[in-house]
Amino acid sequence: MFSGIISFCSFESVMKTNAEVTNAGVQLLDRSLPLKDRFRALFLLRNINGKDSIDWIVKAFDDSSDLLKHELAYCLGQMRNVYALNALIEVLSDDSQAAIVRHEAAEAIGAIGDPLGSKVLEKYVKSPISELAETCQLAVKRIAWLNDADKNDCFLQGRFASIDPAPPFPCEDSPTSLKAMEELFLDEEAQLWDRYRAMFSLRNMATESAVSSLAKGLFCQKSALFRHEVAFVLGQLSSPVAVQCLQKVLANTKESGMVRHECAEALGSIATEECKQTLRRFLYDPEPLVSESCEIALDICDYMEGSDFQYASVHS
Repeated sequence: MFSGIISFCSFESVMKTNAEVTNAGVQLLDRSLPLKDRFRALFLLRNINGKDSIDWIVKAFDDSSDLLKHELAYCLGQMRNVYALNALIEVLSDDSQAAIVRHEAAEAIGAIGDPLGSKVLEKYVKSPISELAETCQLAVKRIAWLNDADKNDCFLQGRFASIDPAPPFPCEDSPTSLKAMEELFLDEEAQLWDRYRAMFSLRNMATESAVSSLAKGLFCQKSALFRHEVAFVLGQLSSPVAVQCLQKVLANTKESGMVRHECAEALGSIATEECKQTLRRFLYDPEPLVSESCEIALDICDYMEGSDFQYASVHS
């Protein structure tokens, strides 16, 4: 999820006019444009977070790019606007959509957190598509947690603003040592919800040791969903410590495209010359999720090296 690893300006600092929102929407839907330009338009619409921008984003769900459609769903979830809920439910319920798109729609429903979303999510918690079933299980738990009046809100928030599929542990319940957190994170017999909470607790530590612990999760065997989330978190941390592990997984053509694409995104956020060389090598990978991710990741690298004020932008 590219928009989860890029720092965005707030709507107040951008102050886009209705005409500019329309311009961004038109650019998002223009299939003749390079995918990277359409992603920039999407991220601008995400920043604005109004009904008009949501309407434009929803119109793009008939696109041919599964990467773009999964990012549409992710952005709608991060916007946390209940106005998008019905559209996300429709995408989740659409068997013709790719698993990665439906998974992201389910996660977005969990991110919005409306209890009405749980009723739809419950229908898919035993889906034969493991990534979808696991996502719905996590999203149901997140909504229940979010609406629990007795929950403890004391969290190690760190510097990350993303709406995550599970919260880190509350301060008083969190294992005190990195070793204990790593053990839970890597325990493939533990509940996925608890492993995710350990994952985000490790992320919030944001130390090299924590990055090394997280990178081990890329090689856990049971859940592709888990591995893809690990790659996303490593992208948020943008630490060169993770580069070799991310490269190894990206190069593994037997790995799920969902996981490989997230590794490409993470390498784009780290943006070293070594990362860029790796991304160029997979720019024409036969898996569209991977090749398109490399295209967007290289564009993010260019942005990070440039002088642009923000990544989210459109052509005038």
